[in-house]
Amino acid sequence: MTVKIEDKLFLDRFKVDEESHLRIIDGEICLKKCLQQSCLYLCPGNVYRLEVDRISVRHEGCLECGSCRIACPHLNIEWRFPKGGYGVSHKFG
Repeated sequence: MTVKIEDKLFLDRFKVDEESHLRIIDGEICLKKCLQQSCLYLCPGNVYRLEVDRISVRHEGCLECGSCRIACPHLNIEWRFPKGGYGVSHKFG
């Protein structure tokens, strides 16, 4: 039996802070210099999305794995843990 990532993500619970713990430092780098745009494909929570003129960050679904920060070849993502009491809660693990 194959389990989809969406089914596993459904088990996670989030307490979302209004202030994002993720930030793209310079949006121009993402659009003009970054050919891979790996944050769009590597993030298991689909936090990063390509809009018409920018890459948007939807921190509400962040799994706090740090993959985006490591994958960005330009070190253009500021990543912090959410404030105490906020963030993801994994049901089994």
